[in-house]
Amino acid sequence: MPVRAITEAYEFPSRSRAELYGDDQLVHVLWKGNMLLAAAATFRVPRAMPWAEFLAGVVDPWAASDPDYRPGTGRSWTLDGRPLEPRDADTLADLGVGHKSLLTFDT
Repeated sequence: MPVRAITEAYEFPSRSRAELYGDDQLVHVLWKGNMLLAAAATFRVPRAMPWAEFLAGVVDPWAASDPDYRPGTGRSWTLDGRPLEPRDADTLADLGVGHKSLLTFDT
């Protein structure tokens, strides 16, 4: 539901805007269809982080809280609703992952 300020002169810069994070960014990760991890998790990660490091250091520890998660198994990924086929050496920036992007996967 949208929220409107009571006054027209309401000026408030976002506390999560990209320029506050330097070389890092916020990335949302969602395991589609998972009933235990039903909402996206948000992580602060460097733009230059390689995909393999992102999986091993960020996604795997988070998703492993579900006993059905198997690291290294085949997954289909989407980035902001578009199919994504990442390679291990690609950085998040190379893949087009931006500040507050949503990465989703199916197992």
